[in-house]
Amino acid sequence: MRFLIDEDMPRSTARCLHLAGHEARDVREIGLRGKTDAEVFKAAQDLRAILVTADLGFANTLTFPLGSHYGIVVVRFPNDASVEKLNRGVVSALSGLTDEEVHGCLIILEPGRMRLRKPSTS
Repeated sequence: MRFLIDEDMPRSTARCLHLAGHEARDVREIGLRGKTDAEVFKAAQDLRAILVTADLGFANTLTFPLGSHYGIVVVRFPNDASVEKLNRGVVSALSGLTDEEVHGCLIILEPGRMRLRKPSTS
């Protein structure tokens, strides 16, 4: 799978996903640091990538409708969670999915829990 990691995630998240066999890029490494949500979203679509972020704004399905993207993963871990625990949780949850399962979906990822909202089929 291909991921774009937002700047509110640890820099190591892209590296951990890469080590798990995925293609992952960090927005800070491709000139998108400080860009708007709309610009980051567009970059993810241009890259055909699943966006991984901690920004709750990306969970707004009016702004980012289900089915209009390659997938959005909103990571909701406590602030006191270690970077290692966060990265382990992200890699573990996402490695169990396929592109087809994520395409167009919103995933809310919490410690030990993943909620997946799929686009309607009608």
